[in-house]
Amino acid sequence: MSIDRQPYLNNIMNRFKANVTVAKGSLENEIYISTNTDNLEDICTYIHKTFQAPLSSMVCNDERSLNKNFTIYYVFSLPDKDLFFIVYVPISEQSPNFPSITPYIPAAHWYEREIKDMFGLEPVGHPDPYTLVLHGNMPENTYPLRKDFHTNTRLPHLESKLPFARVNGEGVFEIPVGPIHAGIIEPGHFRFSAVGDTILYLDAKLFFTHKGTEKLFEAMPYTKALFLAERICGVCAASHATGYCQAIEKVADIEIPPRAKFIRTIILELERLYNHIGDVGNVCVGASFLMCGSHGFRIREYLQQLNETICGNRYLRGMITIGGVRFDINNDLKRHILGLLNRVKTDFKELTEIMSKSSSFLDRVETTGRLSLEHARGLGVVGVPARASGICRDTRINHPYAAYSEVDFDIPVYYDEGDVWARIKVRIDEVYQSISIIEQCFHKMPEGSLKTSTKELPPYKQALSYVESPRG
Repeated sequence: MSIDRQPYLNNIMNRFKANVTVAKGSLENEIYISTNTDNLEDICTYIHKTFQAPLSSMVCNDERSLNKNFTIYYVFSLPDKDLFFIVYVPISEQSPNFPSITPYIPAAHWYEREIKDMFGLEPVGHPDPYTLVLHGNMPENTYPLRKDFHTNTRLPHLESKLPFARVNGEGVFEIPVGPIHAGIIEPGHFRFSAVGDTILYLDAKLFFTHKGTEKLFEAMPYTKALFLAERICGVCAASHATGYCQAIEKVADIEIPPRAKFIRTIILELERLYNHIGDVGNVCVGASFLMCGSHGFRIREYLQQLNETICGNRYLRGMITIGGVRFDINNDLKRHILGLLNRVKTDFKELTEIMSKSSSFLDRVETTGRLSLEHARGLGVVGVPARASGICRDTRINHPYAAYSEVDFDIPVYYDEGDVWARIKVRIDEVYQSISIIEQCFHKMPEGSLKTSTKELPPYKQALSYVESPRG
């Protein structure tokens, strides 16, 4: 889809004149806007409000070896036009601070705190500027994502000094949970302040298993870094691999074969299927509905065994590669996949009918954990929670990649609900949408090669890549 960027360029230039430098990106759906810290708040809030463009990402990069500055990039997306605004601002090492936009765009809250932890840049005016990723157990002035912090650095482990907010009042109890849990979920420490069954406040400390993945990327050849990308999230291996490969392919200026685009789409939807069905089962277990939980895990097991048949890995690792895909899907495998999906469709329908008829289960999930449309928008919520709270956004449609522009599907959105049940219903609807997408891909997929050869990568070139994973 061709996009006329000129009206947006003119709008921003007329509004800010000499305070910005606006340029078209190398791709037709990108606009780059250079500014300084004095005008950063005005430009970001103007783009956010005038164009109704949510903050999709915020990235800091240590570019001192190139221009003696750090650079912060603010990525705003315009879903209706498949357009991205990338605002970037240099930050001097001699004055390592930048104006916080969190008071105006709450979605920047965690991004800014992470930049402070990892780069030592202070978000001036941030309403909650405490440590996020680090846990107060590292030496002062240690910033792991600066280029002068080496990958093999060994640091002394200091006593943790994590601040916790306390709630006082009659009948208020503080309930600590974690970081070690009874199950196999990753650790997280939660402090609940409650009166009876009502939770007044929750203070959460996460990032206990932070692996330094971004730092590891710096020292790896780009071909090997793909395997690291697949392991950022265990159950989103295909999504992260696709995101990484798309970035490399944009830098190399190569187009993957049409057949590879369809196979990538099939793989991504198989990943969505086993995640969504497994998540439905997990919610049932959390609500003590163990029978439906077991059914969900049984159906997920069918799909993970199918994943292993397709590429040799239950989590779809090793399927996506730079320039395309590693393995083909022949006619015999195609028939096997479609046959299993018919079985999944039947079994999943039976499972969801049992859930929807259980009054005790519905009593636990309806009106529970409500996330309002206003809060979801303000926090920049994406994925299933966003659609369950009334936000009609899905990267597969808003910013299509792979073969998503070649297939038809809807975005399930539940307005005025935003509770646990709405989030379950979004997943249920998306299961059937995913099966339909896979069927369409098999119907439309052409013959042809699976991979395009990669050209030599030019130095210091950047690329923006995006994927709608099962988690957003």
